[in-house]
Amino acid sequence: MFSSKKNIRELKKIVEGVVLFLSGILIISLVYMYNHQEEKVSDSFIQEVGIPKMKLKYGVEVDSLIDIEFKVKKNQFLADILINGGLDYSVINKAVNRLNTVFDVRNINRGNKYHFLKDTISNHLEYFIYEISNTKFITIDFTQKDIDVFVGEKSVEKKLKWSTGKIESSLWNAFVSNGGDPIVALELSEIYAWNIDFFDLKKGDEFVVKYEELFVEGNKIGIGKVYEALIQHQGSPFYAFYYSEDSISDYYDETGASMRRTFLKAPLRYKRISSRFSNHRYHPVLKRYRAHHGVDYAAPRGTPVHTIGDGVVIKTGYQPRGGGRYIKVKHNSTYSTTYMHLNGFAKGIKRGKKLKQGDLIGFVGSTGLATGPHLDFRVYKHGTAINPLHLESPSAAPVDSVHMHSYLNYIAPLKKTVDSIYLKMSK
Repeated sequence: MFSSKKNIRELKKIVEGVVLFLSGILIISLVYMYNHQEEKVSDSFIQEVGIPKMKLKYGVEVDSLIDIEFKVKKNQFLADILINGGLDYSVINKAVNRLNTVFDVRNINRGNKYHFLKDTISNHLEYFIYEISNTKFITIDFTQKDIDVFVGEKSVEKKLKWSTGKIESSLWNAFVSNGGDPIVALELSEIYAWNIDFFDLKKGDEFVVKYEELFVEGNKIGIGKVYEALIQHQGSPFYAFYYSEDSISDYYDETGASMRRTFLKAPLRYKRISSRFSNHRYHPVLKRYRAHHGVDYAAPRGTPVHTIGDGVVIKTGYQPRGGGRYIKVKHNSTYSTTYMHLNGFAKGIKRGKKLKQGDLIGFVGSTGLATGPHLDFRVYKHGTAINPLHLESPSAAPVDSVHMHSYLNYIAPLKKTVDSIYLKMSK
């Protein structure tokens, strides 16, 4: 009897447990169905009502605004522009003063774009946008009680691109004919300035280069970094790899040596070499033979002339029966250079002026004994004239020995890819 009652109690507990379990499942199912139905209703509601996404431009919500675009005209100032936007002088004065805290309004340039963002109903000017560059802009916010000003930047998309080609006339034309961006040619001329005279590139020289193309709002605005390059010049390979160490970035060759040198290959962009270094040259004006211890670079009058290295101006002057207007620069205890027949000096050039490599020092002319515009460029080593075309310039600092192993491992696959592309294009 006792045993029977005990079994009944146990059976009752089991039944109650099953009931509780089934009830839990039912409740969970109902909750799920309710939530699922709510989600469906919510989605349906959004689709039916059609709630639009907020549209942003220049960091401003522009759904209820009209965007009117203009370009800055000649001799047009910010005050003139804002008057056209329908503002009174007190507001304009306040806006200019606020803007001057982040941007010099005198730097508003002719041809740059600006925008009036006006309310679609009242036609009131809500925002003024001035595009400083393709990526940077300033905004004056007139919707605030106290006029607000801020500087913004557009998002820039970067895409990597390879370009290859063979020189027929110039590196620039080679890029154009192969569908590359010719501006890369200028970048390469800077990277290789200490290694290759780009005016001496020969027909048949070849190149491989990887670089960034920059896009804003789907429109190409230019190029970014050059990452690696190979130029086959007169049968010799010249590599360049972009590398960063200890927050310092520079270009190095396949051995880790810097692509920079103490001296530039040439002090100007010239048409041709009209006369070379010689101990016995026939002078076109004096009509007799004498030494010519320099290199004459023929170039149009006014062509900029740059110092080939860091140094200090030790002499400027004029020789009516010789080099005409000239500048002499001392680079170190070993080397000095002279630039002759100049049409004029750059602003600030005088004795004692300290120079950095590439600084503008003068302009090509034909002063002194000269038959036409050219630069007579001379290099002295320990006071003795040497042939500028044979100047062997020491390299700048290479990759630090601590990082050399990492650098060589880093460029190994890059060099392999460059070589592979070069072999394919050369077949």
